[in-house]
Amino acid sequence: MSDQIDLSKIEKKIIIRRVEEKDIDAIVDLTKTCFPNMDPWTREHLESHIKIFPEGQFCVEYDGKIIGASSSLIVDFNEYEDRHTFDEITDDGYITNHDPEGKHLYGISIMVHPDFRRLHIGTRIYEARKELCQRLNLKSFLVGGRIPHYHKYADKMSATEYVQDVIQQKIYDPVLSFQLLNDFKLKWVNPHYLSDDKASLSYAVLLEWSNVDYLPKSKRLYLRAFPVRICAVQYMLKKINSFEEFASQCEYYVDVAALDESDFVVFPETFTIQLLSFLDETMPSRQVRRLAKFTEQYIELFSMLAVKHNVNIIAGSHFVEEEELIYNVSYLFQRDGSIDRQYKLHITPDEKQWWAIQPGKELQIFNTDCGKIAILICYDIQFPELSRLAVERGARMIFTPFCTDDRQGYLRVRYCAQARAVENQIYTTIAGTVGNLTHVPRTDTMYAQSGIFSPSDFPFPRDGIVGECSSNVETIVIGEVDLEILRRARSTGTVTHLKDRRKDLYKIIGNQ
Repeated sequence: MSDQIDLSKIEKKIIIRRVEEKDIDAIVDLTKTCFPNMDPWTREHLESHIKIFPEGQFCVEYDGKIIGASSSLIVDFNEYEDRHTFDEITDDGYITNHDPEGKHLYGISIMVHPDFRRLHIGTRIYEARKELCQRLNLKSFLVGGRIPHYHKYADKMSATEYVQDVIQQKIYDPVLSFQLLNDFKLKWVNPHYLSDDKASLSYAVLLEWSNVDYLPKSKRLYLRAFPVRICAVQYMLKKINSFEEFASQCEYYVDVAALDESDFVVFPETFTIQLLSFLDETMPSRQVRRLAKFTEQYIELFSMLAVKHNVNIIAGSHFVEEEELIYNVSYLFQRDGSIDRQYKLHITPDEKQWWAIQPGKELQIFNTDCGKIAILICYDIQFPELSRLAVERGARMIFTPFCTDDRQGYLRVRYCAQARAVENQIYTTIAGTVGNLTHVPRTDTMYAQSGIFSPSDFPFPRDGIVGECSSNVETIVIGEVDLEILRRARSTGTVTHLKDRRKDLYKIIGNQ
């Protein structure tokens, strides 16, 4: 497979990490770009932040460039007056008042380069700081938020009236509106917060995000839930006239999944055969090679969608040509911009006969921001050894894009996916195509009922079904699974399949 598409030329990773000393000059320049009429951070400020509270300083790197950054400290907010100033809460910007024993994370700055403000960079930074708040068992996350459009309305209303109108969405403020969308709640308005903030007329709002998992240190700690939301797309194959129509249909589903705060969206196997609608090719062997020519466009499309909508995408599967051979490949596009792939390992008789599909050679396990996962394409889920290998290598969710042309084929996929969930104590998801391409020769009818499945025990849904679509219609199913419940069930469930394996009698050994 030496002539694979070089994903490194397309892959543009978003990396959220701690600020390091090497980043300081870039962040100082970013401050000047984002706040041109205000006093920027200096190198001395940022060096102090890194030295005093390194885990509270985040930056965002995209394609090797620093495009976002934030600074925070921990305080015991009861020690500060309600109408504190920026200089008071930051000790003149050096955060030497940082209190490791405090109960509140306080965000003192966040910035995103203007050229990258449609990639949800600010939201990602806030999520990283909320996770820090939870990890450190802090009571809440506070921010002193600017209201930079207030100067446009100051002759008509007070700052408090302005803030209330923004909350009621009568007025849009680029900072406050964004913070409200990130689940912050108003505490009060500060009249003399930041003297050089002319746009806000020195006003700011104190906002708070409460950590619902906070436990006072005097009480017994417990493990929190680990919810993961999954969207399975039951994709309708219908006539289209261009790749742009295909892209529009795909983005619609990704957008719907993202609006419902899904962590994963799963498309079906070989759903890119829809592109045959406008290719005017009748011979199967040539059809797949024509489809393979869209590989780079397909990768660029879903890479963009994953980053733009901040969701991990299992982009079904697509026919890929490498060294004049055709493979059925499922790509994982992570929301941080990274791209991975899993080749279909077991090839059906029809795939061999009509399309000369070649089998892959390796089972991959992928690290995601929701833990380790595996992708088993359609026929692969029907071989129990693969799922057991995946679980032994750490996977807790298996995603199965599938494409079946009759009810019997669909039931083989479904029953096996449910069996894998039970015998391995994992979550499985299947996503299939429906509809028909009646105008394209040699394409089959489609049958599907996509679903999300769990083990069968008291903590899980009664029938082991987290959610399922109605059969043979264009729709989606969204369900939430909990990896912490899964972990507990593996140790203390009514039955504990993984613990009770007879390794003295049998074991699975991968040839990799």
